[in-house]
Amino acid sequence: MLRRALTITPLVLITIAALSQDIAELERRNGFKHIKLGMHIDSLDAEVKVRKEILEQDLYPAKILSVTAPDLQRIGEVNVNKIEIRTYNDRVYQIQVLTQKDPRLMKALESIYGKSVYDMKNQTWFWRGETLILKFTAYGRNQLELLFSSYLILDEMKADKEKKVDDIADDF
Repeated sequence: MLRRALTITPLVLITIAALSQDIAELERRNGFKHIKLGMHIDSLDAEVKVRKEILEQDLYPAKILSVTAPDLQRIGEVNVNKIEIRTYNDRVYQIQVLTQKDPRLMKALESIYGKSVYDMKNQTWFWRGETLILKFTAYGRNQLELLFSSYLILDEMKADKEKKVDDIADDF
C-alpha cells in the first residue's frame, strides 16, 4: 500500500506540473513582441496613430492607438490583421492583437505558457500571471483575439481615482 502511494504520488505531481501554466514565461515576456505592458508610448518603435480618446470603465481617461510595424505583421506564418493598444498616462495597459483564425496559435501559446484555463461564461481561454493576464478568444468568424492586460496599470488607475477623491475631501 505504501509502496503504491510512493509510486503514484510522483506521477501525479509530474502530471500537475506538466499541465500547469508557465507564469514565469508570461511575466518575462510581458506583452506582444516588442510592445510591453507598462512601457511609455514614446519608447515604442512603430508607427502609432491615435484612434480615439476614451473613458475606461467610464472613469479613467485613456487612449486607443493603432500600431503598425513590419515586424508586427505576422506571428510565424499567421497574419496579424490589427494591433491596438490602450494607454493610461501614456503607458500601455492593454494590447489587442487580431489575427487570422489558425489552430496553430493556440498550440503555440500552450507550448510557451502551458495549459490554458477556460472561462465558459466568456468563452475565453486565458493565462493569468501576477501582473498580467493573456486572454485568447474567437473574434468574429475569421479572426482570433489575443488580449494582454496589465493589472499594475489598472491598479494605478484605481489609486489615482481614490487620490482625486481624497484631494476633494481635503478641500472641504
